[in-house]
Parts: sequence; C-alpha cells; structure tokens
Amino acid sequence: MKKQLLSFGLCLFVGLSAVSAQKYSNEFLAIGVGGRAHGMSGAQVALTDDITAAYWNPAGLSQITSPLQAGAMHAEWFGGVGKYDWIGFGKSLNREHNSYLAFSLIRLGIDNIPYTINLVNADGTINYDNVTEFSAADYAFMGSYARKLRNPALSVGGTVKVIRRVIGSFGGAWGFGADLGAQYRKGPLMLGIQGRDLTTTFNSWSFNLTDDIRSTWAATGNELPVSNTEITNPSFVLGGAYRFKVGKETTLTPALDFIWTTDGQRNVLISSNAISIDPRFGMEADYKKFLQLRVGVGNFQRVKDDFDPTKENLSLQPNFGVGIRFGRVKIDYALTDIGNVSAVQYSHIFSVLLDFKEKKK
Repeated sequence: MKKQLLSFGLCLFVGLSAVSAQKYSNEFLAIGVGGRAHGMSGAQVALTDDITAAYWNPAGLSQITSPLQAGAMHAEWFGGVGKYDWIGFGKSLNREHNSYLAFSLIRLGIDNIPYTINLVNADGTINYDNVTEFSAADYAFMGSYARKLRNPALSVGGTVKVIRRVIGSFGGAWGFGADLGAQYRKGPLMLGIQGRDLTTTFNSWSFNLTDDIRSTWAATGNELPVSNTEITNPSFVLGGAYRFKVGKETTLTPALDFIWTTDGQRNVLISSNAISIDPRFGMEADYKKFLQLRVGVGNFQRVKDDFDPTKENLSLQPNFGVGIRFGRVKIDYALTDIGNVSAVQYSHIFSVLLDFKEKKK
C-alpha cells in the first residue's frame, strides 16, 4: 500500500516541482516548432518566413506570400510517453501581403498517468477497478500580427500568449505573456531580433486537493503545494543569416542565433550571474525550392568528466533535417534531441505546411 501511494505522490510531485522553479518557468515554450527549425537547431530568428514565425519571430509572418497558410507538427520522446504538438493558421490582411494575422496552439502532455490513490480498500484488499487515469499537460494559445514598414526591408511583429497548465483535477495555472520581434532583409542578408516574455510572463497556480490526497501526502512525507504565482523573466534572441548562390539552382544559407537569458547563470557556452548566452548554428541547402537539407548544432553545455570530476568537457547537440515541397504542400523532418535528455536519445519530428490559393472573384 505504501509503495502504491508513494508512486502516486512522486508522480504528482514531479509535475508540481516546476511551480517553485522560477528560473526555468514555462520551459515547454523553449522547445520550438517546425521540422525546419529543429533541423537547424533553432537558428531561426532572422530566417523564419512561414507560419512557424509566430513562435520564432512574429515579424517573419510578413514574409508569407500565400493569402492563407496552415501548419502542424508532432513529436514524441521517452518511448512515446511525452507528446508535443503544434498547429497554426495564418491569413494575409491585404492584397499586398504587407500584414499578416496568425493563431497557434502548442500542447505538451503526458497522458494516461495511473491514479492509484484508491487502489487499496479500507480492509487492505486491492481493487484494480479503482485505478483511474489523469493527464499533465501544458498549453499555449498564441495570437500574432506582423507587418512590413514603409521601408520594405524592415518588418515588425508581436505575439500574445495565453498559457494554461493542468495536472489532472488536482491543480492548474493560467498565465499571460507577450513577445515582440523585428526582421531586416536586404538582398541575401537577413537580420532578426526577438524579445520573449517582455511582460515577464506569469503563471498563477491554484490547487484543489481532496482530504484523501492531503492525508496521503502527509503520510508519505510529501510537501503540500500552495497557490502561488511564478514569473518567466524576459529573454532576447539576436541572429543573422546569409543566402549564397551555389550554381544556378542551389542556395546555401548559414544562420546563427544568440539567446540571451536574464534569469541568472545557466549551464551554457557563455554565462555569468547576470546573463547567459546560448548560441545556435544552422545551415540549409536548398535545391530549386523543392528539396532542402539541413544541419545544426546547439545546446552547448559544460559537463563533468566521467573519469575526472575536477575536469569539465564541452558537450553539444547536433541536429539533422530534410524538407521537400510538393506544390502547395511542404513536409519537413528533423532528427533531434527535442527533450534535451542526452546526446543519444534522439526524437523524430515531422511537420507539414500547406499554402492555400486565393479564391477567384
């Protein structure tokens, strides 16, 4: 009985542990969307130019040339236990496509978690019919707008985010935040900047624990959560890309992003007590706008040496990807460690983009 109750307590505690972790608040929003982006390790702030720009840099939505565009992505890790999904839809607001409106939804969830608190009856017998299931899921609803300025090389955009985090019927949080971005494109040169969580995105948590849960947690030595608010500090992404022509039908585009976080020292390539800087590099080769091959490297960290704890080694995460376009449909695939678990636990990411033609009048 104690083992069953303890397993439930530990499972729920893992879900609630992020409540007090202000430094890594809303980390599910740090994963990113789109197979193209993941194949390039997320180096997208200057390069993004489709519906995924609502996440990477909303200013990039102004580069979409189709009047309507939709996209979706699915990824799994831990043997399919964790599922990450994204869907987005955007529409041009004028014939010149100078302004664009988009809506997106992100979900990260672990479903079918056994709820075993009622497994053991009062008389000590076990009744598996009393085992139910619950889900722990994080949602982000995003509305984005972008437009080109009078200088056609410059565009700006913004995203507002409504966040919903749910742990079964035990607890949940509502939050709000906003991002702003800009892009500059002149010939083959692309520059971009994004400010994330500029409103210091917050999550307001509340919990609904029954007397049975409270007594079980007290009996197993777990700390009861209390309603509180967690804050996500602003961060900034600066980057650039340059498109080279290689022959008549092939282009090569390297891209480099720098992510500046302001929530204290992190285990990244450049870190200090005030800010930390995490670089990401990607490369895309495009043939006739039909086939794309991508590579990327990111997630630079210093890790202890397995044989000498006094030494640290620099680790990095390589990513790979491929894209192909069939008319108005574009399919992207990436092989990447989406969960940042280790250098050998990679995930397969698939995404699709669909352009719609404008109706004839």
